[in-house]
Amino acid sequence: MTDGSDISVSIEDASARAEKLRRELRYHAHRYYSLDAPELSDAAYDALLRELEGIEARWPELVTSDSPTQRIGSAPSGQFAPVRHSQRMYSLDNAMDLGELDAWLERVEREVGDRGCAYVCELKIDGSSLALTYEDGGLLRAATRGDGVTGEDVTANARTVKSVPLRLLAGGPVAAQDSLFGNAEPWRVEVRGEVYMPKESFERLNAEQEAAGQPPFANPRNAAAGAVRQKDPAVTASRDLATFMYQVVEPRALGLQTQSAALQWLRDAGFRVNPDIKTCAVAADVHAFCEWALGVRDTLPYEIDGVVVKVDSFALHDELGFTSKAPKWAIAFKFPPEEKTTVLREIRVQVGRTGALTPVAEFDPVTVAGSTIARATLHNEDEIHRKDVRLGDTIIVRKAGDVIPEVVGPVERLRDGSEIEWQMPTVCPSCGSAVWREEGEVVPRCTNAGCPAQRLERLGHWASRGALDIDGMGTEIITRLVEQGRLHDVADYYVLTKDELSTLDLGRTKKDGTPVLLGETMAAKLMASIRASTSRPLSKLVFGLGIRNVGSTVAEALTAAYSSLEALMAASAEELAAVEGVGPVIAGSVRAFAENPENVALVERLRGQGVRIAEERTAPERPQTLAGTTWVLTGALGSLTREEAGAGLKALGAKVAGSVSKKTSFVVAGTDAGSKLDRAIELGVPVLSEAELVDVLETGQAPAGAAL
Repeated sequence: MTDGSDISVSIEDASARAEKLRRELRYHAHRYYSLDAPELSDAAYDALLRELEGIEARWPELVTSDSPTQRIGSAPSGQFAPVRHSQRMYSLDNAMDLGELDAWLERVEREVGDRGCAYVCELKIDGSSLALTYEDGGLLRAATRGDGVTGEDVTANARTVKSVPLRLLAGGPVAAQDSLFGNAEPWRVEVRGEVYMPKESFERLNAEQEAAGQPPFANPRNAAAGAVRQKDPAVTASRDLATFMYQVVEPRALGLQTQSAALQWLRDAGFRVNPDIKTCAVAADVHAFCEWALGVRDTLPYEIDGVVVKVDSFALHDELGFTSKAPKWAIAFKFPPEEKTTVLREIRVQVGRTGALTPVAEFDPVTVAGSTIARATLHNEDEIHRKDVRLGDTIIVRKAGDVIPEVVGPVERLRDGSEIEWQMPTVCPSCGSAVWREEGEVVPRCTNAGCPAQRLERLGHWASRGALDIDGMGTEIITRLVEQGRLHDVADYYVLTKDELSTLDLGRTKKDGTPVLLGETMAAKLMASIRASTSRPLSKLVFGLGIRNVGSTVAEALTAAYSSLEALMAASAEELAAVEGVGPVIAGSVRAFAENPENVALVERLRGQGVRIAEERTAPERPQTLAGTTWVLTGALGSLTREEAGAGLKALGAKVAGSVSKKTSFVVAGTDAGSKLDRAIELGVPVLSEAELVDVLETGQAPAGAAL
């Protein structure tokens, strides 16, 4: 045994010892992280690791990329390079109830006929997809799903996840590859699965977030996806992620003929495979597994949101094939939304930036779909009365789509007569001004333009990413600036000084009782972002002003027709209504804004403080090869944001719309594309992947088949 300090040890002896230590550490890490069956104590494992670290510190030339000491070591990444998957990572069709599951089973059995088939049932882990590629047994690359065709290279971060083998286990599957492929060329294998955050780790992370004054994560799935895409691998390592792998790409090249055999290969190679997997011979067994999974859902140490059912035979996979977006040989049986009961304590009214009053339910905290919730919007007064929700009610809550908290309704049989019917207040809860509800609308509004609550919302909207994008100017800072009289309207952003910001009291105290100040570093960052916001595109400014009914798309249409805020505010209602996508209602909102003296004064102040309120129109930098085409973007993109993709298309003359119609030329479908993709398929609109979109943006040429 040596820790590298014994000068009598030769490099040859050290090399042999280091390699033996690596083998032992990989074996014991597999036992601990993949099999949950450790053979060594933590102290004994740490002693082996320290010994290896000592050898590698003395002889750096002995360090290997797959050494257990190298899980954290890559420098923070400035960006994630795109990775084109060897095979498309398809999403799955969903069965929302047992009836839809039965319909799928019947279709499969009708196709298979008298031959019959077995099914493999796997728990649907609520995490983030991950593709791992190994070359000659060593981890070569890790990639996110992206749009299914192109993902992001997250190798440095994946190396920090302890259940991701840096090298496949020697012997077994790895030894078999040498006989299959020989030694002349490197052999590669790609496997896929889910990276997730255990419930306990998620709760600890959110406790840390709250202690640091940061917003908690909505659910473990979002937390896991965000952790995988951290620029600093050390941050990923601190998030305590885990994996379950479930797919071998090109399994028959490895001599595997069934999904159940592929899962065993994964186990033998050192991957962590979910233990609760069942091979079922008949549909009744599939039913029983789904019902069992639903029953144990809350007892598992990780989140699941359903069961994935796959045909076991790969030969039958070939026969059954694929639809345009999913395999026909697999389906995801989705659990119904998890519902919990709690007590409604209060209905508070929030005031938005346009004065809209929105009731929000506040109830005893309850854990639903992986996170604790205590509030949910009730939308409007009519909705409250329709559901007959009363103060003091025992209510049923759930998360729509396992994400958005919502109140389903009251448990009427538990009422004891003490419950109180709720009415919308007749005055604004923020400023006490009269509330007005326009005929035909369900939302009442505060009539006071100077309402403090509206002010906070308007200030936050102006600084948001979709508007002027003042990075770092969050709710906490805005609130403190308003409370201290430094911020009254959006023009005040441009008279703030670095000294004012750096000495801003955030309303919290350190352990020694002194106040927490914003500080020099954050103040400098905010000042730079404020300066940058003065030259944002005119459409961002128009959107940032918060004109009623003017969203980002309408703002772009208006500023395409009018190159200055002055010209826009001088336009008549008839002229505005003639702009494509505007119409009389929006035109009326713009005129109402332009005719308000306070708004006119605000625009003048912005102009005086250097905010650009006009644009010089120059000839397009790129040929308008996509002029006349209409594009819709749906789902999450991997290598660029939706905003960047839209800007790139518009630079080529395309129109980017928010909904799919017969006039749509192309739909670009990213990760988790939903109803817009379904609508495109229904209407026969061409659907492009993110990789195909990137090609369009690079070449400026649309694929054949556009509805011009």
